[in-house]
Amino acid sequence: MASTPTREVARRVFAREFNDATYTFKESDDERAPNFALLPTGAKANRVFIVGTLTETEDVGEDSEYWQGRVVDPNGDTYYTYAGQYQPDAASMLRELEPPEYVAVVGKPRTYETDEGDVNVSVRPESISAVDEATRDRWVVETAERTIERIKAFNADSPDEYVSLAKETYDLPVENYRRAAVEALETLESPEASAD
Repeated sequence: MASTPTREVARRVFAREFNDATYTFKESDDERAPNFALLPTGAKANRVFIVGTLTETEDVGEDSEYWQGRVVDPNGDTYYTYAGQYQPDAASMLRELEPPEYVAVVGKPRTYETDEGDVNVSVRPESISAVDEATRDRWVVETAERTIERIKAFNADSPDEYVSLAKETYDLPVENYRRAAVEALETLESPEASAD
């Protein structure tokens, strides 16, 4: 009996770290091998799970519909997501949603090198759904926890191969991502604070 390939876990990641994940790789030469983005905190991500505010959508396609969505996390950092004919459900959601709207997106990280040599990171969505504020708040707490766990593993005495690769690849202080996690958690407390 052939074994069914298992889907990779969708990593929860704030936009600040996601946008710094410019290095991608495959673990084998098989053409069907999954692509991974290397997060600067030392985890590999074939899929990501993000929740934020969809602030704008635009059909940027020339010959056919190709939708761009701009999703902002609690820190004000932006994820860009693109969906076209090969992601019909996600493209349909981007066409129909009226920003601003809280959305949950599961998708694959994609990198694109500009003519200037910069690398832009975006999400190719598998699914997009409208969510409520409570769902967004839960995602913030869980994503902060996962980020702190990755930073602890990054700073461990015996790092795994992905942490070692991240340390070789990126010259970025992981403290930036701890700060992003703390700032995101603080946004959850701010409505009560501002009510005083």
